[in-house]
Order: sequence, then C-alpha cells, then structure tokens
Amino acid sequence: MDNLNLGRHISGQFNDDLENIINHAMHMGGLVEKQLRDSLKAVYENDAALANIVLSSDYQINNLEMSIDDECTRIIAKRQPAAGDLRLIMAIVKTIADLERIGDEAQKIAKVTSESFSESQQYLLLNLDSLGHNVLALLQETLDAFTRMDVDAALAVHQKDAEIDQRYKSLMNELTEYMMKEPIAIPQMMSVIWALRALERIGDRCTNICEYIIYFVKGKVVRHTKFEEIHL
Repeated sequence: MDNLNLGRHISGQFNDDLENIINHAMHMGGLVEKQLRDSLKAVYENDAALANIVLSSDYQINNLEMSIDDECTRIIAKRQPAAGDLRLIMAIVKTIADLERIGDEAQKIAKVTSESFSESQQYLLLNLDSLGHNVLALLQETLDAFTRMDVDAALAVHQKDAEIDQRYKSLMNELTEYMMKEPIAIPQMMSVIWALRALERIGDRCTNICEYIIYFVKGKVVRHTKFEEIHL
C-alpha cells in the first residue's frame, strides 16, 4: 500500500499482514458508506424494501469488524510490534470499531421509513436528507483520509464536524418548535429526532477516525481536543 508508505513506517516483515488488514478495513469502510447512502435513499424515497436491506445487511459489517480485530490481535501476539507499527495496528482496531457503530447509526436512520408523514411534514424529511448528505460527504472524506493517512485531510474533517453539529442543533430546535405546535405528531417526530441524532453521532465517529490518523502519523493523542486547540 504505497499510499500508506508502509515501507517507511514499519518493518518490511509486517507489510503483507498489514496490507491485508488495511484492505479489509477499507472494504468495511466501503460497506458502511453504502449502508449510510442506502438508508438516506430509503428515507427520501420512502422505500421500505431498501430500508429492510440496510437493516438485514448489518451482520456483514459486524463480521468484518470481528475478523479484522482478531487478525490485529494475532499480529500483535505474533510480531510484538513496537512504536509506529503498534500505533498503526491500534489505529485500525479503533477505526473499525467506529465504522461498526456508524453502521448501527445507519440502521436507526433507515427505521424512519416505518413512519407515515403528511405532506406538510415532508420538509422535515428534506432537512434530514440535507444533513444526511453532508454527513455522507464527511464520511467519504474520512475514508479517503484514512486510505492516504493524510493528516491535513483528517484535520479538515475535524473542522467540518463542528458545522455538522451546528446544523444538527438548529434542526433539533426546529423540530422542538414543531412538536410544541403539533403535539399529536410527537410519536412520528421522535423517529426523525433519533435519525438526526444518529447523523450527529456519525459525524463524531468520523472525527474519532481522523484523530486515530493523527495519532498514527504524528504519535500525538488529540482526543477531546477542540480543533482550534490542536497543535501538531
């Protein structure tokens, strides 16, 4: 994997093993990205069949996470890696855990299709779709940063997540006002609230992954650090 500069960062004997788990992690990322895209499409098009596919396909992501985690454990036990070698393996272990949770959040979004919305409520779903595609783009940028272990791209995602958070808060306020005016719609709106919350959490997971990239490349832990306070 030239993009990760494996020859520069780790011992040559680890290359084959690490290329294998990196490729599996990238494949897992692709599945998670598709799951999120399909869940948003299912809600936008009110496609219950597609939503069911999202809900039933989660086992693939779960199995991949367990398989990659087992392989990482095997490499640690067999190779006893140190320094940057170990940082890379730990970054992968943490990344696949967050990818698995992103898949779980995508399922919550797909469940919105189980509700029926009036014509006057459709704008709420449009807002959900708009935020959803912003988050999908963030996930795509995160996976690209992971593929290249690009610190600058990781920092850019870290900054963009703050914009996602602001948009999420604005939509939550809008939903709260709507439910105060239309209390009969509260049960329906709760599914939208859970979907919005899921999108906000996916943004947070993307930020986590980008922090693991920084940890691998720079050897610096920046978790729980605001973007403007990160100094590399």
